[in-house]
Amino acid sequence: MVLLAVFERPPEATGRTVNSAVVIAAESVSAYPGLKTAADYFGPLTEVTLSKGFKVVNEPFDFSGGANQLVRGDFSKDMGTLTMHQSSAVVLKKGYVVSFTVIGGSEDEVDELLEKLSFGLGSPTRKNPKTK
Repeated sequence: MVLLAVFERPPEATGRTVNSAVVIAAESVSAYPGLKTAADYFGPLTEVTLSKGFKVVNEPFDFSGGANQLVRGDFSKDMGTLTMHQSSAVVLKKGYVVSFTVIGGSEDEVDELLEKLSFGLGSPTRKNPKTK
């Protein structure tokens, strides 16, 4: 179930840039037999994302949303002269897979939006596989 979907412009409106978005969704863990960790959810998520023409940019990695540890995966899709970037951060809570998906026109835009994700006091931090 979609809990929140926010778009830069209505989804059906055309534009010259990627329609940036934030989508928060929840699914019952019971819909995924054998799912034990948030990282396990990236199997089916990656399958669906690849079927939509995206490619994997970063395999799932640990991502902190304040007091909660999430798992994040990054994808991109070439769209002619534009590239759509999509990142999903996932946590398992109270029998649900909760996903926070951000879509933007650059990695920096997506990073900026996801890095503001926090469930508690303090600043979010991440372990980025792109840096050593």
